[in-house]
Amino acid sequence: MNENSDRSTHQKGIQLTRALKSRHIFMLSLGGVIGTGLFMGSGVTINQGGPVGAILAYLVAGFLMYLVMVCLGELSVQMPVSGSFQTHATKYIGPATGFMIGWVYWMSWATTVGLEFTAAGMLMTRWFPTVPIWYWSALFVVVLFGINAMATRAFGEAEYWFSGIKVAAILGFIVVGVLVIFGVMPLSSGAPAPMATNLIGDSLFPNGLSAVFAVMMTVVYAFQGCEIMGVAAGETDQPEKSIPRAVRNVVFRVLIFYVLAIIVLSAIVPWQQAGLMESPFVQVFDMVGIPYAADLMNFVILTAILSVGNSGLYASTRILWAMSKTGMAPKSLSPLSKRGVPLRALSITLCFALVSLMTSFVAADTLFMVLMAVSGMSGTVTWIVIALAQYKFRKAYLRDGGKLSDLKYRAPWFPVLPLMCITLCCSLFVFLALDETQRPSLYWGFGFIALCYGAYFLIHRKRQGVLAPSLPTV
Repeated sequence: MNENSDRSTHQKGIQLTRALKSRHIFMLSLGGVIGTGLFMGSGVTINQGGPVGAILAYLVAGFLMYLVMVCLGELSVQMPVSGSFQTHATKYIGPATGFMIGWVYWMSWATTVGLEFTAAGMLMTRWFPTVPIWYWSALFVVVLFGINAMATRAFGEAEYWFSGIKVAAILGFIVVGVLVIFGVMPLSSGAPAPMATNLIGDSLFPNGLSAVFAVMMTVVYAFQGCEIMGVAAGETDQPEKSIPRAVRNVVFRVLIFYVLAIIVLSAIVPWQQAGLMESPFVQVFDMVGIPYAADLMNFVILTAILSVGNSGLYASTRILWAMSKTGMAPKSLSPLSKRGVPLRALSITLCFALVSLMTSFVAADTLFMVLMAVSGMSGTVTWIVIALAQYKFRKAYLRDGGKLSDLKYRAPWFPVLPLMCITLCCSLFVFLALDETQRPSLYWGFGFIALCYGAYFLIHRKRQGVLAPSLPTV
């Protein structure tokens, strides 16, 4: 009895550590955003939307990301907790919505992490064709578990360098691309410098303006992951300084990286050929004749995949742990290790990631498709919840006599900004509904959301004491 009491007292003394610095938060957010959506998916976007259409789509998606980031920035500075928008939604929208978005977001990232293990294993076969994919997948499972099980500061450093490799690769690509566009670096084929020929040679929108709307969901999906910044707020040193700086830096740099990279790709690679066989980044290096271009980009894409998996595993683990603290997930997941890491929540998340990995082989046409549909929609639903939570927080704050000057960081243009964010996100569902190939994802996605709401009202409404968390002080 006394031993159990001592263990309980010791556990209460262990908390998440505020060990992440501003540079960690910045790179962690970049790690969630810059991934295969840019390195692989951008080619398909250019091919379907056309060169100018792709640039326009990325600009619109980047603006939407800005709206989300400033809304989340205000909430995260005022309430720097690891539950992030799940905690914010619980407090200001309602416990049912907090329960729903927590489980949807957790399942989405856990599913995505499982896919990253498969993708990473497939990339390794380029160098080791005789080694089975699952060997590499198992190795990366152990590596990412080890990184996430380390102290928070060590995790932040690992992700800092993961993301740094991606950023360096993109900057190098942009420099090479600009030199090619203006003829400073010749094409290996001897063709003249492309200049703006590929951008506007076949009209601004060769597949029509409707094609631009059709690729919007894909482009927005590439930007999702920026909200990890809010999840990391609970382990951030001086969140009132780190979070606003991260908002500014992430939005500015992601827009530059994405938009400049897309402009360079669209100018060099004809839109009819983009993304049909390989990464458009590899296509550009091959066109220039840079030795070992495919191997170089294979390494960069592998790093990008592991970085996204690392960030996603961190975010989903913290969300699950935060829900366990308020009774929205099993209480048994709440203990922390001596390093202040929720190892049980991490282990459960990784187990689900492995299950999603296996369903891609044994139930590809059934359960796996459902998981992918929910995962694809969850990011947009999360952005809507973030904007709505900020709208309701500001309303409640002003109603209770709070002064705007007392907010250490506040989103501009209230209430237009959050309402605009919600409207733009909802319009994406309209685009999905109009596309017959993507329409089933709406059914499965909203079906899972309804299931989460139903589970809350059937289970948690009968319990006493499952309340919205109190507002933390900064």
